[in-house]
Amino acid sequence: MSKRSQIRIGSWSVHHPRLTLAAWIGFVAVCVVLGAISGTKTLDNGAVGESARGYAIMNEHRLWGPPRELAYLHARRGPVPSTATRDVEGRFRELGLAPELKRSPDGHSAVVVAELRRQVRVEQIRAAVAAAARAHPELTIEETGDISADQARNRTVDRDLRRAELLAIPVTLLVLLFAFGSLMAALVPVLLALSAVIAGLGLLGPLSQLFPVEDSAKTVVLLIGMAVGVDYALFFVVRCRAERSRGARIDHALETTLRTSGRAVVILGATVAIAMAGMYIVGVRTLSGIATAAIAVIGCAVLGAVTVLPATLRLLGPRIDRGRIPLLPHAHTEGGGRFWSALVDRVTRRPLIAAAFATALLAALAYPALSLRLSKPSDLALSAQSEPALKALTAVRRAFPSAGETAIVAVQAPAGKQLEVAQQLRRLSRLAVDERIANTPVEPIRTVSTSKGSAAALFLPLSGNGANTSSRHAVQALRQRLIPATVGRMRGLQTAVTGPTAEDLDFTRQIRHTLPYVLAFVLALAFTLLLVAFRSIIVPIKAITLNLLSVGASYGVLALVFQHHWAESLLGFHSNGTIVSRLPLFLFVVLFGLSMDYHVFILSRVREEVDRGERTHIAVRRSIASTAGVVTAAATVMVCVFALFGTLSSLELKQAGVGLAAAVLIDATLIRGVLLPATMKLLGDWNWYLPPALQWLPQIDHEPARSLADLQPVIEPNT
Repeated sequence: MSKRSQIRIGSWSVHHPRLTLAAWIGFVAVCVVLGAISGTKTLDNGAVGESARGYAIMNEHRLWGPPRELAYLHARRGPVPSTATRDVEGRFRELGLAPELKRSPDGHSAVVVAELRRQVRVEQIRAAVAAAARAHPELTIEETGDISADQARNRTVDRDLRRAELLAIPVTLLVLLFAFGSLMAALVPVLLALSAVIAGLGLLGPLSQLFPVEDSAKTVVLLIGMAVGVDYALFFVVRCRAERSRGARIDHALETTLRTSGRAVVILGATVAIAMAGMYIVGVRTLSGIATAAIAVIGCAVLGAVTVLPATLRLLGPRIDRGRIPLLPHAHTEGGGRFWSALVDRVTRRPLIAAAFATALLAALAYPALSLRLSKPSDLALSAQSEPALKALTAVRRAFPSAGETAIVAVQAPAGKQLEVAQQLRRLSRLAVDERIANTPVEPIRTVSTSKGSAAALFLPLSGNGANTSSRHAVQALRQRLIPATVGRMRGLQTAVTGPTAEDLDFTRQIRHTLPYVLAFVLALAFTLLLVAFRSIIVPIKAITLNLLSVGASYGVLALVFQHHWAESLLGFHSNGTIVSRLPLFLFVVLFGLSMDYHVFILSRVREEVDRGERTHIAVRRSIASTAGVVTAAATVMVCVFALFGTLSSLELKQAGVGLAAAVLIDATLIRGVLLPATMKLLGDWNWYLPPALQWLPQIDHEPARSLADLQPVIEPNT
């Protein structure tokens, strides 16, 4: 969107506020209807490489068996009584099922397993197991299985989303009440962000037909949408109120705001969206879906900020300050500008010491990131264990090693080869068990043969827990040694090892392989944006360096919190010693986009002061003080919203929330208050150095510099 078209659209909205408001409501409604009609296409799995080929073979030849449900029985003392197992088996037979009994080596646990080959509802099985549990209160009898575990995971995602919705809105509203001191002014950014989230969730339906998404994409839409939606509206509302406080008519105030803050919102939104687009480079469907969801809600937030937001402010006029809360301390009375001004004064007196201290502190925080261990744990490891079906499934896998994570050896062969393939797979299974990289399979080898070809699948329960070094080494042994020595010796075959552990290996390898390309894309984007915006080669280099320090420190915080056990009771999780493999990349692109908001906002003020002839260190002090209120409020909103996700039950969302909150907090304090002014004082006029070879770059007109009061969330008088 060009500057002229953005101003033209905004001006039209100002002069037709009711029509614009109706159009926005219609747009949101259309998005919701489109989402309802198309539905959301979700990923069966996020596999890449060999594991993806394995899933494709399994799906093409329908090698998956029927879903299984089971009753888990456990006795604290002695073996599980036969009367109890016979009772459960009888109840399963009454439902028309064919149960199979298995006992653990120590006899303290047993499972009654049944394949759902006929129309039996899971609720019926659950009721039968519950009745057996009541009949044998001395035992632990619980129901779980393929369908029950999937339903439990879906409930966890839905519960997390509802919790995030219920908490994010009131927390954001409370922060904005302290920022503005009036209920109406606080409600406007929240309502804009909420409507952008609703529109984004609706657009997710048709967009997911091109880029299928995981269930967590809905939570990402809420997370990013509330953060950037409130941020952009906050910048806009603050500037409009500042213009009104100087006596400007509402139309003129909005026109000025559209030329300044409105243009900044478009640039910042585009920057965040392009940074998110870096995830497409990875070539992983899960990340492509997340990028699509994030870009959709960012686009909705920017569109709302330059259309319905000025229209709403035009309709409200001075009523924007209705609902003023007496005695409530808010941004312009808290002395935020004076605090930051005093801090910058002290920093610029001893810039070298201040820069060295802040850098050392950030380096210390980032140091644990050197031991960052990445993995893509199974859905069971990522989900909350508060669900009975998931707790029971964990207990089953603990008592029965053969029920643990499996490696699936999928084979596609010419027609008529199924018997020879099955023979080689049985040999492969014996070798894997003999070498103790797998347990004895409990499922038979599945084979399919048609006139077009044949296929087979071997399900090998891996040693280890599926997510540790032992299980990963087992998958590598299968791929590199055992398969080439057995079924891989046959000609004309296609083999692939898949399953959760194999998927983890391939996914993590893909992330590590493409990470340099994503870093290059995002860093080049940031460098180019700041180079053109400030006509300086030093400013982008310094901004990128500071952002990398901030991101590194957030990675260190992740490692400190989630790779150890000390915070488990505090945050309510069980550490598996790793970070979800896609998370560092996601955090990088999100944080680089969001941190550019503050850098561009503050550095623009600094450049304006310098262009007026002010010395750099004085311009830095004035700019940081003048932007303190709005930047602090915006950062507080982001930290609070992100921190809420640290309270959710999903381990992946918990890690994302803690990492994002830590990075924004670091960026808004140490980076803004210490490193930025210290490095600018040390460099002096070199901050604005542009090599002669780049003098052809266009001159970007920055908005006129204002006084301190212009940028604080002030209360305009009622008219």
